[in-house]
Amino acid sequence: MNWKQRVNVALGEFTGFHLTKMGESASANSPKSGKVGKAAKAAKPAPAPASEVRPPADARTDRLLRAPIFVMSPVRSGSTLLRSILNAHSLLHAPHELHVRRLTVGFGTGLAERAMHALGHNQADLEHLLWDRVLHRELLRSGKSHIVDKTPANAFAFERLAACWPDARFVFLLRHPVSIARSWHEADPEKRDFAGAAADALRYMKAVERARKGLTGHTIHYEELTADPEGEIRAVCDFLGIPFEPGMLRYGSAQTVVQKGLGDWKDKIRSGEVQKGRDLPDESEIPDVLRPMSVSWGYLSK
Repeated sequence: MNWKQRVNVALGEFTGFHLTKMGESASANSPKSGKVGKAAKAAKPAPAPASEVRPPADARTDRLLRAPIFVMSPVRSGSTLLRSILNAHSLLHAPHELHVRRLTVGFGTGLAERAMHALGHNQADLEHLLWDRVLHRELLRSGKSHIVDKTPANAFAFERLAACWPDARFVFLLRHPVSIARSWHEADPEKRDFAGAAADALRYMKAVERARKGLTGHTIHYEELTADPEGEIRAVCDFLGIPFEPGMLRYGSAQTVVQKGLGDWKDKIRSGEVQKGRDLPDESEIPDVLRPMSVSWGYLSK
């Protein structure tokens, strides 16, 4: 790096501006051009490395949110139904999928990084503060007591969620692996044939199974939820330490429970009441790739 480059870097750290020659990258990164240059794209922060993930130094001051609830489930497992039921409780706010694990922060400059480290914050700490603030704000706006997030991809980050909120509670929602794969295929048959849907959905199933082994929580099966909704939801309420409310099983209209692109959008969900699930697949219909998971989740004997 020559002296001109060093001066430009220092100028950027202190003022946020860089000097460029006429006709060069300034035009590519100019807001007026509508284009984003390579330098701007590279500035997007990546998630904090696993080595930086740790619990809050002091949960009383570092966390506004208390005991958040996470539904850990694969895609197409009935999580939107469960979310809708839980959201109908007077104490539970279960909004659409939140994807907070994708929210990242960047220091911007070396000075900012050193300043945050001097306060005891690494990148993961700052991301956790952001996640906590987003969920806490959403909960306050709802006027309820507890927030529920059912984003399926959370299963891939279960260790980090547990580190962010050591008092978090987890509900595991399982469904027959073949039913999951079929529903995932039917959601976009042109994009995924059944074999591709099974392989893709299996990634989520394995992540949920790792979470079940690594965390303490309550497990519920979709088939049992649709067969005996009151009994299963009473058990969930007992686990969460809240009273069961009969109105949970009549969870409302489509406008109040779903948002297209952030959960299921099928007629069963839109009905506002728990509907009977599809029949369980025969053993002969279970492909080899899904048989181990079918055994692990109790749908197939060894």
